[in-house]
Amino acid sequence: MKVFTTGQVAKICKVAPRTVSKWFDSGRLKGYRIPGSQDRRIPREYLIKFLKEHGMPLGDLEDEAMAKVLIVAQDQVLIENLKRELPADRSFRTQTAASGFEAGIQAESFHPDCIICDFSIGHVEALQICQNLRRNTDFAETILIALLPDDGSSISFDRSTINETFKKPFDSALLAERLRTLIGAKKELV
Repeated sequence: MKVFTTGQVAKICKVAPRTVSKWFDSGRLKGYRIPGSQDRRIPREYLIKFLKEHGMPLGDLEDEAMAKVLIVAQDQVLIENLKRELPADRSFRTQTAASGFEAGIQAESFHPDCIICDFSIGHVEALQICQNLRRNTDFAETILIALLPDDGSSISFDRSTINETFKKPFDSALLAERLRTLIGAKKELV
């Protein structure tokens, strides 16, 4: 469990250390005092909760506290369903891409923890997205989830580049919980 001093919290929040002390002393910001000292310590999870409750930006904490998910799809209903199940208040941040080209640009700038690729955009294009990501060492740890269409045809391909597959239609809430488990194994989500 990572803990912060009032000075470190002040830098994160871009306020004076005395302001952080006031938040702590009033009970709004949870933490503890070091025995035999006036020094305060704020556990990471309490700081993130405080920032979220007060609508403050997470700053540098965002990368370690939020699960970043890139959705590569063209089906707007699917995208909206996934976004509804992956809200920011449950520690998710989502972005979307409609093509392989867009997915590459988004992946480079967004650095997602997980990429959900809808194979309905085109079997060849979706496979290429997955293979290109796996070739790039920056995305070696990125979780890849394939959404396979249930159109009666059997799709055969090398699934070694993909962590999980879901056949459409699927339960978006189940996918969200699976993401929480997979990403939660790598980073401490709040």
